Amino acid sequence: MGKGRLEAFSDGVIAIIITIMVLEMKPPHSGDLKALRELLPVFLSYILSFVYLGIYWNNHHHMLQSVKQVSGGILWANLHLLFWLSLVPFVTAWMGENHFAAAPTAIYGLVMLLAAVAYTILQRAIIARHGRDSVLAAAVGRDFKGKMSMSLYLIAIFTTTITPRVAWAIYVAVALIWFIPDRRIERVLAEQDKQPE
Repeated sequence: MGKGRLEAFSDGVIAIIITIMVLEMKPPHSGDLKALRELLPVFLSYILSFVYLGIYWNNHHHMLQSVKQVSGGILWANLHLLFWLSLVPFVTAWMGENHFAAAPTAIYGLVMLLAAVAYTILQRAIIARHGRDSVLAAAVGRDFKGKMSMSLYLIAIFTTTITPRVAWAIYVAVALIWFIPDRRIERVLAEQDKQPE
């Protein structure tokens, strides 16, 4: 099976997730600018989650550039990733509405951690299908960024019991680490294109 349907389905699901997330943001009942101040945690949560979803969409796109054939394992791994991403609107709203309280902030981190684990499983499913000498295997290598991100999520989750705001700052730091699109796959593809046939 080709990858076109997988890409189109994934793009559609991520677009719907973003739409649901923005619809969760309710305008204040007052026309006073002070009313916006109370919505600041909701807006900050939305920005962070929007950036995360953009990062996932961007890196998912780059990863699928390396795919030649899609197996059943890849389809299920992709659905697994989309499942965790589909929970982002809920945890975003919960964390923002409760001004970064400990439990919602920890659960937000747990969803982000499980999405990162699902992304790693998808990477491994693609590598298993295409081999250890595949473009993705060469590009990912030991996946230091991925492992570091998961470690930071774990630290942030446990930090919420002490101070949720530090945990939130760690989530921002992880987003910043990934904000610049992952160019590893593009580099390996470009190198392969330069090689004589």
